[in-house]
Amino acid sequence: MELMDYNNFEKKERAKKRVEELKGFYIHFMVYVLVNIMISTVIIVSHMHNGDSFLESIWDFGTISTWIFWGIGIFFHGMKVFSFNPFLGRDWEERQLKKYMEEDKKQAEKYK
Repeated sequence: MELMDYNNFEKKERAKKRVEELKGFYIHFMVYVLVNIMISTVIIVSHMHNGDSFLESIWDFGTISTWIFWGIGIFFHGMKVFSFNPFLGRDWEERQLKKYMEEDKKQAEKYK
């Protein structure tokens, strides 16, 4: 009975962690959108005040650079949260954990 309670507690903790990761990603994404809209608006208005047309202001690298570079960060954050990692995925983590646990077990047996 006690093992069953522990498993349920462990599942609940993993689910809680997952929800927190998703919440963090969604907050990060919303901040990304809102801040970039404000930055872009300020840059566009500034460029138009200096005589550029609206389209010239939008396609200026300074206007879209924060969208691009911060967007790269959002992309990698999303990859982590949604468990898409083609190089070091969950299987790799589990294999490494098992490997190190076996090494520790062997080390402990040496000194028995």
